[in-house]
Amino acid sequence: MQKTIDDMKAKMEKTLDVLAGEFKTLRAGRANPAIIDKVNVDYYGVPTPINQLAVVNVPEARTLTIQPWDSHTLKAIERAINEADIGINPQNDGKIIRLVFPPLTEERRKELSKDVHKMSEDSKVAIRAVRRDAVDKLKAMKKSSDITEDDLKQGEKKIQDITDKYCKQIDSMGADKTKEIMEI
Repeated sequence: MQKTIDDMKAKMEKTLDVLAGEFKTLRAGRANPAIIDKVNVDYYGVPTPINQLAVVNVPEARTLTIQPWDSHTLKAIERAINEADIGINPQNDGKIIRLVFPPLTEERRKELSKDVHKMSEDSKVAIRAVRRDAVDKLKAMKKSSDITEDDLKQGEKKIQDITDKYCKQIDSMGADKTKEIMEI
């Protein structure tokens, strides 16, 4: 029974990690290198992440600079950023690429807050699915007489308590991100 609960916790932790990664990619008005993490550049026929081709810096709160080690990749990086449709036009000066993040409008902040809420709800659905699978495993163990009825009830209560804890963490993460978006 403990293995089932440990597996469930590991899956729930993974869900939190995925949510945190999704929150990092949201453009919240500040320059954040994570926004280009998923952008791949065609480097001699191989899709390569930008951070493996260049130095990515944040010299100012709203500016991101990308300085490639090989100046021949500037055009490819610029093209990849445009194709990724992250909502920012790259400025290429021949040596580095600058991404200037415009200040967010009130309407855009509200849209981002809705996105945060949706991501949080999707993560809670994933957490509940993990809970359901764990409870089903316990019921199967009870059916095969591996655990008693009392063990099943205790296990279900423990699983529910853990699920509630993770849902509260998701709510907290979502509230923090919404606050960050609305304050900028």
